[in-house]
Amino acid sequence: MTGPLVPFREFVLKVHSRCDLACDHCYVYEHADQSWLRRPKTISDEAISWTARRLAEHATTHALPSVTVILHGGEPLLAGPARLRRVCEELGSALNGIAELDLRIHTNGVQLSPRYLDLFDEFHVRVGISLDGDRAANDRHRRFADGRSSHPMVLRAVELLREERYRHLDLGLLCTVDIHNDPVAVHDALAGLEPPLVDFLLPHATWDDPPPRPDGSPTAYADWLLTVFDRWTEQGRPMPVRMFASVLSSLNGGPSLTESLGLAPTDLVVIETDGQLEQVDSLKSAYEGAAATGFDVFRNTFDEVAAHPGVRARQLGLAGVSETCRRCPVVRSCGGGLYTHRYRSDSGPGSGFDNPSVYCADLAALIRGIEERTAAATESPAVRAPDELLAAHQDLTRTLLAALHDTLGGRGGALWDEAWRLAAALEADPPGAEALDTVLAHPYTRTWLVGALEDVDAGRGLTGPAAERLGATVAAAAVRAGLDLPVPVAYRDGSLYLPTLGTVLLGGPGQRGTAVVHATGDGFLVRRPEDAPGTELRIAPEDPEGPHWRPVRVLRRAPAPGLLLDDLDPFRDCFDAPVADRLEAERAEAWADRIAEAWTLLADAVPDQAAEAARTLTTVTPLAGGAAEPGRHGHGALGVGTPADAKELALGLLSGFRRAKLRALGEVTDLYALDGTWEHRTPWGNEHVTFSRLLAETFERAGLGLYDPRFLTGVPEALDKIENAAEVTVDGKQLISAVRKEISGTRSAAEKNRGRSFPSSGRQTNVLASDQKVTFE
Repeated sequence: MTGPLVPFREFVLKVHSRCDLACDHCYVYEHADQSWLRRPKTISDEAISWTARRLAEHATTHALPSVTVILHGGEPLLAGPARLRRVCEELGSALNGIAELDLRIHTNGVQLSPRYLDLFDEFHVRVGISLDGDRAANDRHRRFADGRSSHPMVLRAVELLREERYRHLDLGLLCTVDIHNDPVAVHDALAGLEPPLVDFLLPHATWDDPPPRPDGSPTAYADWLLTVFDRWTEQGRPMPVRMFASVLSSLNGGPSLTESLGLAPTDLVVIETDGQLEQVDSLKSAYEGAAATGFDVFRNTFDEVAAHPGVRARQLGLAGVSETCRRCPVVRSCGGGLYTHRYRSDSGPGSGFDNPSVYCADLAALIRGIEERTAAATESPAVRAPDELLAAHQDLTRTLLAALHDTLGGRGGALWDEAWRLAAALEADPPGAEALDTVLAHPYTRTWLVGALEDVDAGRGLTGPAAERLGATVAAAAVRAGLDLPVPVAYRDGSLYLPTLGTVLLGGPGQRGTAVVHATGDGFLVRRPEDAPGTELRIAPEDPEGPHWRPVRVLRRAPAPGLLLDDLDPFRDCFDAPVADRLEAERAEAWADRIAEAWTLLADAVPDQAAEAARTLTTVTPLAGGAAEPGRHGHGALGVGTPADAKELALGLLSGFRRAKLRALGEVTDLYALDGTWEHRTPWGNEHVTFSRLLAETFERAGLGLYDPRFLTGVPEALDKIENAAEVTVDGKQLISAVRKEISGTRSAAEKNRGRSFPSSGRQTNVLASDQKVTFE
């Protein structure tokens, strides 16, 4: 088996191998593996010491920041307070200074008392209790050997944990599903106890010993759980439910939150009372010895266990599930189900664990049911509305700025600290806050922030233009708002750049210093400490270019929107093609004319897309030549080489707009997950590509198809592929639904545009390959 070894982070330590209850659904005592009969009742001092030593060794080898140890059984409280204290002391001592120890205990609660909880408080041991619901549900399985109910004693344990002095130790409740129980009653009984978490567990079963289905329904367990989900939702989700949270997370592109679902590799190992090292305990439901590794803590390291074929089989992600599962669209959420539940003893294909879960139909129905019930509530507004997308990017930029400030931790220098203080003053004034938003929304603010964060995280510190940009940003905002707020700003090579406004020329190459920018009623003043009184520069942003001022020009040609022609920003050089130097006035005018011509074509052929682009695009930056791939900048910038024919430029602008929008969405929401895990054939080229590329080409072709219907070839088929792919998330499906609606009127668009002259088919291919001198972000 290939792939790097996955270190263990969770260790189940069996401190006692017997139990005081006789639950008839227990995998330890009632299922195939009966090895408990041959194990010592209580873990020995030697096994405790070697376990602690191996834990420290493993944490050191893999530089683990923390390890979780779950004290388990049988019933772990039967080990007694003295033995449990020994365990806690040994483990804590061994890991002291190496890794944080997260101690937990899973118990049936029958023996729980203040003497145990005082001990657990001393060693920070959190407590999880097994409870299957109300008394009727709990007594169906969780009884004493003589048939007595355990429910009153378990409730006392739960109430004890709810006391203020012990509440911080409460880990939550574990509930094994039984479809004979009333799901609403079970939910209400658990919710009434106000647990910090509820974990619903499917009863362990295999294809050899399948779960009971009294009515023969293949989705009986899903139906039961969805009834709980509906009640949980109706009641306002009174407590977290791990199974539901895991499904919701994976549907939205996040990780699985439980071993029983999802494709995350297992990182758990079991230490039995005799020191034997075993795989996950639930494997005891499959067959005698299924969990065994042949290793023990006395002779073997945890790395040896991690390399065991049985353990590695549960660390392979998608490669570790059956072929049927790999082709299933819900596999990212389901993960093939719990490894144990896949077992079948038949000889030949499908023997062993190379099968879907025995709960396959249930898991698919559960995931689809949760998706149907929550899609509208969990969809990102950014996918639904362009204005929400812009707002999300504004939030992202502000988040990055805050993260940079926090990461600097006071090491940004005096200019940074002063600019941060003045930014707070701007925020306190409504016009100032609005102006600051405008400057922060400039696309190259993102270029600055991303690069600065990378430098600081890499230990390179914040120097040069990156350290000075915040002051320039605050000064530009103050000028825009007309606020009486003097802002010190650094300049270099004699140039002081104010984002979105222009460059003040204070000297020649090599000249550096600090100047104060001070807004006035009709512009701003720039004064250096060395300047004589009354010799400050007085500038109005609308002033034409002169010896001391180079404004950021605005392209104003209807029907194109007013666009900044930014050929000054020090951070604009973020495209694959080099940026052009400052344009002469005549060339700038030619740019305005050509973009207006192209926009006229777009406004006539695709008015909706042209209108959305007009709200999105803010900045054009000239490139020195060559094609440009999307640059590393914020939403709203366009890199353009020497303008081409207006028709070709219109197609390039539209192509860039589609690519830009998709990228912008991907930066604020998850449209897919596990990209590259599967390959998909493109309907237009029969090429096998990743999901991200299929989505990008489909989204671009759909938009171009509204302008030139020839691009629509294969798009409906591609949309079907994407919608049924395992990678797509809830937001990804929402986007595909919007694209379907978008192209639903292409017949009329096709008739409208049929007589237009379009670039040749070869040129169309280049558009889709991003081989344009246009990039639109």
